[in-house]
Amino acid sequence: MQRSLRMKKEIADLVKNPPIGISCWLSGDESTLNELDAVMFGAEDSPYAKGTFRLKIHIPDRYPFQPPQVQFLTQIYHPNIDTNGRICLDILKMPPKGTWKPSLNVAAVLTSIRLLMGEPNPDDPLMSDIAEEFQMRPEFYFKTAQDWTQKYAMESKPTHP
Repeated sequence: MQRSLRMKKEIADLVKNPPIGISCWLSGDESTLNELDAVMFGAEDSPYAKGTFRLKIHIPDRYPFQPPQVQFLTQIYHPNIDTNGRICLDILKMPPKGTWKPSLNVAAVLTSIRLLMGEPNPDDPLMSDIAEEFQMRPEFYFKTAQDWTQKYAMESKPTHP
């Protein structure tokens, strides 16, 4: 019951006052409130500028005591996001390895992911080759990330209800 009330409030807040550069909405069954879709727009000062990135969010039954599971559906070239769209971000993991707290919410998670897009963490990569490139050959990383954005994230803009 408490999870349901919290999710209804979070979804309403996400629709009414979305974080900058992010849209998020309920995609699954309204009775379970466990599937959300999101669109994240690449920041202008990043290689993802003008890109539209789709994400899927699964809210576990034990939310907010467990973090949401978030996955990129759009291919992205990034040291902390693998080719399956999995994201390496501390707030997406439970302690002691992660920093998830029940006081966090979906908006905070999405905002953190968008910040991670613009500021990769090469010290905790999922893609070690991309992390090495980011550190040793940043111009090549930036160009490849721009190319992937052009190829995968600039097709048609998704719409939502």
